[in-house]
Amino acid sequence: MSRSRAPLAGVVGALVVVEATSGVLQGYYTPLLSDVARHLGIHDADVNWFEASQLLLSAIVVPLLARLGDMIGHRKVLIGSLIVTAAASWGVAFAPSFWLFTLLWALQGFYVVWLPMNVSIIHARARKHPNTAELTSKGAGLIVVALQAGAIGGALVAGQLGGLIPLHLTLAVPAVLVTVALLVVILKVEDPGVRAGGRVDSSGTVLLSLSLLAITGGLALARVNGFTLWVWAMVLVGAALMWWFVQVERRKDDPVIDMHLITRPTLWPVILTSALFGVSVLGAQGPLSTFAGTDPTEVGYGLGLDSASRSYLIGAYVLSLLVGAGLYARISKALQPRRVLIAAATLVGAGYLLLVPLHGGVPTVTALMIVAGLGSGALVAALPATAAAAAPPHQTGVATGLTNTTKTLGGAFASAVFALALANGVDSETTTAASLSGYQTVWAICGVTAFVAVGALLTVPKVAFTSADPDARGLDESPEALALEAVGHDVVVSDAKVVRSEESPDPEQEGGR
Repeated sequence: MSRSRAPLAGVVGALVVVEATSGVLQGYYTPLLSDVARHLGIHDADVNWFEASQLLLSAIVVPLLARLGDMIGHRKVLIGSLIVTAAASWGVAFAPSFWLFTLLWALQGFYVVWLPMNVSIIHARARKHPNTAELTSKGAGLIVVALQAGAIGGALVAGQLGGLIPLHLTLAVPAVLVTVALLVVILKVEDPGVRAGGRVDSSGTVLLSLSLLAITGGLALARVNGFTLWVWAMVLVGAALMWWFVQVERRKDDPVIDMHLITRPTLWPVILTSALFGVSVLGAQGPLSTFAGTDPTEVGYGLGLDSASRSYLIGAYVLSLLVGAGLYARISKALQPRRVLIAAATLVGAGYLLLVPLHGGVPTVTALMIVAGLGSGALVAALPATAAAAAPPHQTGVATGLTNTTKTLGGAFASAVFALALANGVDSETTTAASLSGYQTVWAICGVTAFVAVGALLTVPKVAFTSADPDARGLDESPEALALEAVGHDVVVSDAKVVRSEESPDPEQEGGR
């Protein structure tokens, strides 16, 4: 590896530790949830509140933390979120009551900002090189591979430790890893120096938080009682607050989310794809697991797999995500990121739509989930990287954070809709299995939303997300900008004007570049 790439390799190596830890947090606890329920003396259904609380918090904090990352530094926000997650993880290990456990579990949701911050840090470091987009894609692919590997390893290790040592010690393992990741970032990740400055948009932040709280809170309640009048009321209130938020932000000079940014022709399709992708990547794994465990001799459909065999099926799917993420950077270098995004979304759509008629055997279902998983893995790596490439240098945190926020909202909506679809047509007095039509509805929705994303991505300019893309260089192509660039001066481009820099300092040492 050339000397010029060595600093980037070093920071990516450190961030690999962070994302592997994020993967552990996402995969480690799942095999232990029944034990946690017994320990806290709660019903298995109450476990859903853990995910609901974390979903609520993460949807609210990511936009604010992403904006703070652009303002005060992505490394600082990464360290702060690691501290909160570490404290919450230690608390989860020793929490004595359900409500305290739920609160601490929600605070663990600060880890969702790690990926946007990590990609922003990589992008800032990569801007020193002429092949910024390629290096960002490669770095994003590596840390997402680490994330998926951490999820697989976490689930396997938790399953082995669960019956060997006391539960509180088993739950302390993620806390130890988060603490190690915090130390790695403090010691090994230098501040890239990119700052946007400005101030926190307090009114916009409040409106956005209330809107997301109403929408995700309503969807969380829908998972419990269905789409009742109260659920619809909360969602409609949230939508109204979101409309108000957009109107307020359009008039702000320093908004928490720049509406002009997300309407860029290279960025809005990425944000929309993130929301649509959240439907399958966050909403469909539960139905896959329950379908695999349904006994076909009783209801005429399902795979009839025991827990161990189901873990192999889920493992094959997660492993395909890892492979897809690992291949993303290499393939996008040869085919351009836009084409890879379109191909990845097509794989997701094809995999799920083919499940609607072809779900009768383990080999077929496994093969189709691997197809969908390859596309999903590529999208997990591609979406934050392409959002960073499509945004100005001082707004990469907001852009990458939006991919996580919209993905979370897509997953929340899908979880509620899927719960109702699976319950439709079921006689709860004779069976606990979900209906076949419900599963087919789930797969059809996942497939259709993926192909809607393909349609949106087809509108993206062909040079998007590459070093040839003006957005990837933080420049526009106005005659004045090109003239100044040609004589060797730095150019700072805003929506209103082009400003000439007097000294042309290193962009990583200047805020707002």
